[in-house]
Amino acid sequence: MNRMRLVVVAVMLAALALAAFAAMRAYENLKPETVSRIPNTTVKRGEVIFTITARGALQGGNTKVLTAPMTGNSQLVITQLSKSGDLVQEGDVVAQFDTTEETFKLREAEADLEEAGQQLEQSKNEVLAREEELSNELVQARSAVKLAELECRRNPLIASIAARQNDLALEAARDRLQKLERDYEERRRAAKASIAIQEAAQGKAKMLAETAARNISLMTLKAPMGGYASVERNTNSNFFFPGMQFPILQVGDIVRAGMGVVQIPDLKSWEISAQIDEQDRGHLALQQLAEVRIPAVPGRKYKGTVKNLGGTTGPPWNRRFECKLSLDDPTAELRPGMSARVVVRTESIRDALWIPAQALFESGARKFVYVREADGGFKEKDVELVRRSESQVVLKGIEAGAAVALSNPAERGEAKGSATKGAAGALTK
Repeated sequence: MNRMRLVVVAVMLAALALAAFAAMRAYENLKPETVSRIPNTTVKRGEVIFTITARGALQGGNTKVLTAPMTGNSQLVITQLSKSGDLVQEGDVVAQFDTTEETFKLREAEADLEEAGQQLEQSKNEVLAREEELSNELVQARSAVKLAELECRRNPLIASIAARQNDLALEAARDRLQKLERDYEERRRAAKASIAIQEAAQGKAKMLAETAARNISLMTLKAPMGGYASVERNTNSNFFFPGMQFPILQVGDIVRAGMGVVQIPDLKSWEISAQIDEQDRGHLALQQLAEVRIPAVPGRKYKGTVKNLGGTTGPPWNRRFECKLSLDDPTAELRPGMSARVVVRTESIRDALWIPAQALFESGARKFVYVREADGGFKEKDVELVRRSESQVVLKGIEAGAAVALSNPAERGEAKGSATKGAAGALTK
């Protein structure tokens, strides 16, 4: 009997369990709209602060760019080059170019200069000798005139034929003297012209020697101030295809005159270079304040200021621009190349209605949200977008405290309203 009772009790308990399970399933099937599985949030009112977040790298500001010298050579070969990140002091050599050709020019010009000096001394000596010769000719001509005049005094005492000969001799002596006196300065200038020619040759050789010496000096690039070396990329490289970055310069590379070789940023003036999405450019302006965090210096917040907005670069699907910010309160722990996280406060709106960005849906030019109703379902409601950030949107056309869906209810069959018909294609922003 006891065994029969146990069997009967077990059967009754099983039947009750099955009945309870069937009742729960029936309850869920009868009222599906009252138990929603759609995540939702409420529309909030308050101040909304819009920010732009970006990552960048720390570097010294007031950068000095050292360029390949204008030496007249179309190509220059690097023979010595500091590495990126090397700390340098003012006057340290950071780059050196091959001076073989300029050294040859210097030695050649110095030899020409020495030869021109010798030729100049020889010309001066020749001019002195020529002037002495011209002076002697004048003295002799004047003496000949004096002698002829003395002979002419004897004319009354001698035959007329001899007297006539004396007159002719005197006339010839005077003509020769006048010609020598007339040509004397011209002949001196002609003699001195050779000195001018040699002086010009000497000046040319001196200029070539000075130019070669100056070029050799320019081919040694020295740090104008203390800081660290940042080696430029080799834009003179022939091995390049679209989308590829130019390689960093290294010893043995050939560069053009005037091409940037090394940058020396000033470690007394830190700045951050950040790459920011193109769509955020319109929200940034110079002198905007930023909060900066350096992962290598945990627990410390730094203050920054937007100082420069660069040009936009990159492929059409990822257009970005460089934003430079000055670091207003640097510390001794900072080092070049450290990564930084930048948050720029661009705008704030007081007493605004806002929701998370994923709660706003779009279909063409239409913007709407899914508002939860009393029965637990969701209905579309058109709204006006005021301002959007990465995580928040400010709206008009909805009440504070209203519950809105964070995902598309149409995908789970819980959306209502006349606009539900294409709701499955709505995009979350």
